[in-house]
Order: sequence, then C-alpha cells, then structure tokens
Amino acid sequence: MSVDLSKLTVYRDGAFSNYNDAKVGLLTHGLQYGTGCFEGIRGFWVPEDRELYLLLLREHYERLYNSAKILLMELPHSVDELIDITVDLCRRNHFETDVYIRPCIFKSAEDIGVRLHGVPASFAMIALPFTKYFDASVGLKACVSSWRRVDDAMAPPRGKLTGLYVNSALAKSEAVLNGYDEAIMLSHDGHVAEGSAENIFMVRHGALYTPDPSQNVLEGCTRRAVMQIASEMLGLKVIERSIDRGELYAADEVFFSGSAAGLVHASSIDGRRVGDGTLGPIARQIMEIYERAVRGREPRYRSWIVPTFAP
Repeated sequence: MSVDLSKLTVYRDGAFSNYNDAKVGLLTHGLQYGTGCFEGIRGFWVPEDRELYLLLLREHYERLYNSAKILLMELPHSVDELIDITVDLCRRNHFETDVYIRPCIFKSAEDIGVRLHGVPASFAMIALPFTKYFDASVGLKACVSSWRRVDDAMAPPRGKLTGLYVNSALAKSEAVLNGYDEAIMLSHDGHVAEGSAENIFMVRHGALYTPDPSQNVLEGCTRRAVMQIASEMLGLKVIERSIDRGELYAADEVFFSGSAAGLVHASSIDGRRVGDGTLGPIARQIMEIYERAVRGREPRYRSWIVPTFAP
C-alpha cells in the first residue's frame, strides 16, 4: 500500500505535528549508532462497527519500557498515557483501514561518541495505513539462515532495539536473494530461535512447541497471544523448550507469529515440505480465533483491544 506520508499527523516530544515537520538531524545518536528502541502495534478496522481496534497496547508499552531501560532511557509518559496518546493519534488521522503504529524512543543528541550514559532521548509515534506483511493465504518457503540470532552476551535480544535489526535484515535478505520468503535463525548453540522478525511455532503429535526465552528470542506480544489461544481455547499442551533444526523437518506444522506479520504458516523449510505443504488444522484454528479476537469478535479476548472512536 502506497502512503502519502505528508498527510500524516505524528507525535513527537509532547506535541502533534505533520510528518514533514518532524525532523531528525544527520548526526542524531540513534541514527548513527542504533541507540533506540521501538514497538510495532497493529490496529484493525471493522467497517460494520465503524471502529478501529488497537491490539495489545498495554503489553507493547510495558515491553517498550523494558527496552528503554536497557538503553538507559526513560519514557516520558506512563503506560496509560501512551495508550491515550495512541488513540488520540489514530483519531486525528481519521483512519478507516488497518493500521501499523510505531512508537519509538531514541538517543537524540547530535554529536560524536559511542555511549549510552549522558545522552538525551526523544520519543515519537507514527501511525500509518497497513494491510499485510505477508500473503497469509499461501505458505512461506523458509530457510535456515547462515546468520545466527544475536546472543544475550553481545546485546540483549529481549529488547526491541533498533540496532539489533541489522541481524534480522542480514538474515531476511540472504533468504530472499536465495529464492526463499523468510529466514529462520538459530541461536548461538544451534537451536531454533526465530524468524527474521517473527516468533516461530511447531506442531508435533498434537502439542505446540516454541523456543524458550533462553534461545535469545524476542518475547513477542503476538507469541503470548498464540500461546494463550492454544492453551485456553484449544486445550493444547504448549511447551517452551529448545528446538533442534531437524525437528522442524519432521514437524506436522510450522508457523510464524508477529505483530506486523500476523500469523502465517511455513509450507517448506530448506526445500523440505512441512506436513502436506498446506495450512495445518491447528494453525488454522489458532489463526481463525486470533482474527476474530483482533476485530472484536471473540468475547474472551475483548480485553486485548482498545477502540479508537468509541465515546
């Protein structure tokens, strides 16, 4: 979807403005050194309700607080205030489509010097129309990347830190340039970690598996939602543990989860078909419940969403 950014209203350091008026200097610390962190939040437009439902706001902002703390930054607003600002921003833009919201905090000094201490920060929020990251109607051809997931002893992967996404970009481009749709990164010890920008799940013998946090995964908000649906709605056994690469080849189903990506299955991994290559029954059920939940059609998970236009 092509977006005219000049028509967007954004939020920056306590005030709303036009996108073109929110400038960042060439020497900005966060640009030069990757010293920033962000969230990716989805909103889902439901024409029948004339409503835009914003998904898992509290969970995202609680994680942003932790990411900022890692980089010695403090958010200028409470979680409740951030939720209110997000709703206000979407209202001001009069969105009547699915959206993607990117709140970020970054070191804003314009000087030279690699450090985290003693550097002021700026906070901004951008929301824009967004439909889909992948075509979920077809499975992804995935490959195991030669690039390993960054290790916690190098930089904390549980923070959604801007600089760490070089790791993801290397893996993603390697996959696409070699004819695949998505990459699967392994941890430092050779276990499955995650996709380039998604968590990963595997179904074997009726149980749902996902790498545990010690595999240097970003502990995703959508990941948590998937685990909740699988356990509460489907009665599945959900197991967090290390997963070997070869287990993916023998899996009945494999699928990815992420705020931008949504839920999408892998049809093949390293040229080996996953199951029969189509969307499996467990992934299908989870996806259907998730889709109902994000659009306000699943009463059990109504607390996940915040309406934009409701009085």
